Amino acid sequence: MSKEKIQLMIEGGKATSGPELAQKLGPLGMNIMNVIDSINDKTVNFKGMKIPVKVIVDTKSKTFDLEIGTPPTTELIKKEVNIEKGSPMPDKEKVANLGIEQVIKIALMKQDSMLVNNLKSAVKNIVGSCNSLGALVEGKIGAEFNKDIEAGLYTHQINSKIIEISEDKKAKLKQQLDEINKEIKRELEKEKALAEKVAEKKEVKEETVVAKEGEGAPVATTGKAPVGKAEAGKEATVAPAAGKAPAKEEKKGKK
Repeated sequence: MSKEKIQLMIEGGKATSGPELAQKLGPLGMNIMNVIDSINDKTVNFKGMKIPVKVIVDTKSKTFDLEIGTPPTTELIKKEVNIEKGSPMPDKEKVANLGIEQVIKIALMKQDSMLVNNLKSAVKNIVGSCNSLGALVEGKIGAEFNKDIEAGLYTHQINSKIIEISEDKKAKLKQQLDEINKEIKRELEKEKALAEKVAEKKEVKEETVVAKEGEGAPVATTGKAPVGKAEAGKEATVAPAAGKAPAKEEKKGKK
């Protein structure tokens, strides 16, 4: 079986019978319009994006297969919500809030390249990628939203492959995102204030312990005998008069 592989770069859903396709497919005896229609059908969800397409032609049977390349999932998500990068702290700062329609749209783009059995599983995979970027879905983190999917809350949208989202809903999702980020910020400020209070109490406690340990410590002296009241009750020693021996020594001399 002889096969010919043709590499193309086209805009999603907008392949045309231009010179590039005509020059490559014409000599193989292929029906060019059939190939174009098939390419556009497979790439309709990639509108506005340049994507690689491989046409594999069986030159004997005049049949063909298509291999549609896709950008990474994270890139598709960022393009869909018009952000340049994900959150540096996905658990503390949310950068986007997607509707289920947008997630289904991306899942349809990636489904063929995923190891999944159905669209529902593909949607759940996309939700996981949203979570890693710091993007919410319908105002929820990935784990919570996938529970809603399992509970059947979005079965209709998934089975019907609904991918169109209204501008009104987009505005509501943006407002919801702003409110969630404000709430996260309030919680972080509370945690910070509590941590500072705990640290302050710890510092005060340590200072108190040090002060107590310092009480009753011996007072340093200069090496001189204490004077004044410290001498009370003690007899002073009187030096003998000049030229006279002490009394005990005189007595010994008489003996």
